[in-house]
Amino acid sequence: MSLVDDVRVHYQQPQGLFVAGKQVPAASGATLEIVNPATSEPLARVAAAQAQDVDLAVAAAREAFERDDWRGLAPSKREQLLWRIAELLQEHADELGVIESLNNGKTLSEGRGDAGAAADCFRYYAGSVRRLRGETMDVDAPSLVYTLREPIGVCGQIVPWNYPLLMASWKVAPALACGCCVLLKPSEWTPLTALRLADLCKQAGVPDGVVNVLPGDGPVAGEAIARHMGVDKLAFTGSVATARSLLKASAESNLKKLSLELGGKSPLVVFPDADLDAAAKAAFWGIFANKGEVCSASSRLLAHRDIKEQLVDRLAKMATTMRVGDPLDPGTEMGAIANSKQYDKIIRYLELGKQQGARVAAGGQALGGKGLFVQPTVFDDVTPDMTVASEEIFGPVLSVLGFQHEEQALEIANASMYGLVAAVFTKDVSRAHRVARGLQAGVVWINRWNGFDCAAPFGGVKYSGWGRELGEHAIDLYTQTKCVWVA
Repeated sequence: MSLVDDVRVHYQQPQGLFVAGKQVPAASGATLEIVNPATSEPLARVAAAQAQDVDLAVAAAREAFERDDWRGLAPSKREQLLWRIAELLQEHADELGVIESLNNGKTLSEGRGDAGAAADCFRYYAGSVRRLRGETMDVDAPSLVYTLREPIGVCGQIVPWNYPLLMASWKVAPALACGCCVLLKPSEWTPLTALRLADLCKQAGVPDGVVNVLPGDGPVAGEAIARHMGVDKLAFTGSVATARSLLKASAESNLKKLSLELGGKSPLVVFPDADLDAAAKAAFWGIFANKGEVCSASSRLLAHRDIKEQLVDRLAKMATTMRVGDPLDPGTEMGAIANSKQYDKIIRYLELGKQQGARVAAGGQALGGKGLFVQPTVFDDVTPDMTVASEEIFGPVLSVLGFQHEEQALEIANASMYGLVAAVFTKDVSRAHRVARGLQAGVVWINRWNGFDCAAPFGGVKYSGWGRELGEHAIDLYTQTKCVWVA
């Protein structure tokens, strides 16, 4: 059998929660049906965690944390185990790519790429284990004063369905590097690679109870994690609405520390002196990679009036010829929308854009058939007051807005509740740095889009969230500082 057939056969068997080193059914017997979005056919059945299951998983994680065979493990040993997880992710990249493609609808090449990026994340944080350090300081009193970096404890981690494995790795890897234990809740739509990650962590030698995975509905399992008194920290990637409910749950329980990455409506600003080929390519893949289901998608293209028509023509031709279809076909450039709820949302936005007067330069329709496929869409003549210019669609829909001068570009770019990422394309070095400083975003790219590296921090301002993932900044999310005075 082929690898794809092997994966399909494997997932004909029911999948459990991963608690204390093994798969177990939900205490209530509840399950989730997992669907392949490219065919709309059942793919797997997975246990659905309820509050009772969260209690059991928190107990397992707390026992593992207090047992001290993880946080107290020699740094070189913990480093080796994270390296081993990275090696296993790389060894199983083809398998993980197939699972991700079948479960999420992304192309096989994108799924494999996510597995490689996940491996790189674990390699990076393996190197961080022995860079955890405190500091000494001079004080007025005749004392030695120093600080310790200590693991924050049991961490709840709630990840979305657009990059199931990669987002899990962004959270699990730094938490493990710091000596924490985790309860990972994948999306109810895409739990399969998170469960496989737990298997690989166990295979690498991570002690039982350190990594637990709880598939389940957000309002049930996610809420239970957020409210649990035994959870010390919560990390979440998703919507503003869900973040509000998690904040409330934390406030009403033990005020657990939160880090939030909440999406964006990100502007790509192109000035008339820019390399238009490079700008068009960046804008194209910035919105249509991974079906536009990307928090950092370049969903707003702000083009100077002198070159807007040229850019739109190029993008429309590229979108019209983009190959959309079977995610497992090596020639496919864009796969299926990840789930039916998101598909329906995108279709509503397409109709709303047309109703409000945006011009369809390319796409604008569903593709029909059994799977959840949407045409890559370019809306031209969009104005800032249109819904497609202000709300996060999270799909393959580009809104093009014009501007006449630098100040207007910044005004339009910053007129958003979000502030995750942004970019500026220009050959004027002074303008590039000036506009980068003026853009209200946590990450700004100059003459490129989607530059990511595990060493570089990622996160937003305004409604795009709190805190920074990746880089050494993520260590701050999973440690707390203890100050020691010695007389």
